[in-house]
Amino acid sequence: MTTTIPTLNKIDAAPRWEQRLLAVGRELYRRPASALGTSVVMLFLVLAFFGPMLAPYDFNQQIYADVRQAPSTTYWFGTDHLGRDVFSRVVLGARSILSIAGGGTAVAVVIGTVIGLVSGYRGGWVDEIIMRSFDSLLSLPALLLALLLLGTLRSAFGENVSAISRGFGVLIILIVVYTPIVARVVRSVVLAVKSKGFIEAARTQGESQARILFREILPSVVPALAVEAALRFSYAIFLTASLGFLGIGVQPPNPDWGLMVFEGRQNYSQVPWAMYFPAITISLLVVAVNLMADGVKRIFQTGEINA
Repeated sequence: MTTTIPTLNKIDAAPRWEQRLLAVGRELYRRPASALGTSVVMLFLVLAFFGPMLAPYDFNQQIYADVRQAPSTTYWFGTDHLGRDVFSRVVLGARSILSIAGGGTAVAVVIGTVIGLVSGYRGGWVDEIIMRSFDSLLSLPALLLALLLLGTLRSAFGENVSAISRGFGVLIILIVVYTPIVARVVRSVVLAVKSKGFIEAARTQGESQARILFREILPSVVPALAVEAALRFSYAIFLTASLGFLGIGVQPPNPDWGLMVFEGRQNYSQVPWAMYFPAITISLLVVAVNLMADGVKRIFQTGEINA
């Protein structure tokens, strides 16, 4: 008689990160509002990656025979006062604004998470110094703080300001402006978690501080961090466009949406569509990111997936 040895399966294994992301995606598409927002964000990401293949013209190509053409089947968004195709500039501008806003948000989230974890866990004078320093930054409105920082960068780099103006300076500003906000959100979660029993057990077992922070505490921070990252991303898009509109962010002839609104405003009487379409695009993307953020918040608050 043959004896069969049962195979041991990892039925209780924790889901991997890619499985959790897929679960979040499925839950986002269960509600119409979050599904719409997520779809629009995905559309803009596609434009950012494949824009050069989708845009019929280069962002700075001037079509002299068709200057100031109204929207039509030939030029979907019309042409501006220089004869540039507005649709191509909007499509190609997606990469610029998403890379700057997304990159600044990502770095701010990473740095803010690390600082928030350390500050909340250590407490004492370390926490006091870090939080009071961040409070001084948060006392100023984001746009005003961005203007002050950008002015400082311009003064520091002098003749090399053009290199700063083409995105890198705005990226630094987003990191400085949003890192304190992320850090405070993470710190508030750490303060509520660090006295839990499983943290005390980890200390008793002699686990290192880094292991406790990133293996034991960080998973509890992820739900709040995911929502905050989505919100910071939407604000970063708006702040980047605002700096472009004020003419102190990305410089011409870059197809930055805020800069396009500024240029369209100057020629509004002749080509109003050159201002309307990039403004609508900014609003659409910001609203879509906020709808997606609301969906992420709902998912984690209701426990529809395991964080």
